Amino acid sequence: MKLIVIGCGRVGSTIAKRFASDGWSVTAVDENESALSRLGENWTGGFIVGHGMDASVLREAGIEDADAVVVATDGDNTNLIIGQVAQKRFGVDCTVVRILDPARANFYRERGLRTICPTSTAIDALTEAVRSCDIPQRPLEEASASV
Repeated sequence: MKLIVIGCGRVGSTIAKRFASDGWSVTAVDENESALSRLGENWTGGFIVGHGMDASVLREAGIEDADAVVVATDGDNTNLIIGQVAQKRFGVDCTVVRILDPARANFYRERGLRTICPTSTAIDALTEAVRSCDIPQRPLEEASASV
């Protein structure tokens, strides 16, 4: 199986290493050559220095025979464009895009792009964590006075 990870920050590099350890052929793409250091000294996958919106960079990374693409740069607009190019132009059905804005994530998800929204995930997890606390009920006047 072949995976291309675009954006080699904390998230992208961890995804790349995880899939490489699972036996996938992984190529990471990042604009900054220094991002290669996040993959560690023992990295055996590919690494391309370039912008993920550049079709020639995507081709060099092997997108034409990729089974999956993960897009995790630090910009929603960039991620959305790259994700759509990977999915629509190069036909990579399993294209997963990180989007920080919940409204955008939902909008593009409804149009067929697989989106992951860490903001929504954090909101849901934090809400559930508070709701799962064992908080004793206080009398109404005591609760109002503390506000």
